[in-house]
Amino acid sequence: MGNLMRSARLLVFDLASTLLFLVLLLLTKNLILAVALGVALGVLQIGWLLARRRPIDTMQWMSIGLVVASGAATLLTDDPRFVMLKPTVIYCIVGAYMLRPGWMNRYLPPIAIQTVPDLAWLFGFVWSGLMFLSAGLNIALAMTLDPVAWSAAMSAWGIASKVVLFLVQYATMRLIGRRRALATAAAPTAT
Repeated sequence: MGNLMRSARLLVFDLASTLLFLVLLLLTKNLILAVALGVALGVLQIGWLLARRRPIDTMQWMSIGLVVASGAATLLTDDPRFVMLKPTVIYCIVGAYMLRPGWMNRYLPPIAIQTVPDLAWLFGFVWSGLMFLSAGLNIALAMTLDPVAWSAAMSAWGIASKVVLFLVQYATMRLIGRRRALATAAAPTAT
């Protein structure tokens, strides 16, 4: 359970500025406030990591770069269509990044990397597929919904789809990893 919580914490940390933006937009319906505070949180996160001399993963740098650049563009244009289509670009970039084998190892405990590296590799591609599917869904919703309805729909989809895939992956890797570990322990040793 500790490994699950560690992975969940990393994922929430990586998505914190986006989650804050979506929650604030839903609660306040104030695009400028949501963007400004989302960007501020992203900058604070990177600053905190730098101050503590912690390594910053490529995904984290990419995330903050996109948040700051797209947030600044949104603040300058005050165009809700821009902010509504922005996640499509982010999903496509993240999906492409997730096509890189081994990207998921940061989120996995060493035992999973040892016993189920093939599943980590496979689920890396499944996550990538989810990102590309989410990008397509975002385009469809951004073109048909108002900003608040879009924010609610994409928030629900974004959170639910990722939580479900995370739990399916965790259960699958744990079950198969445990079976493999038991099979290895029960196998006779060659002399």
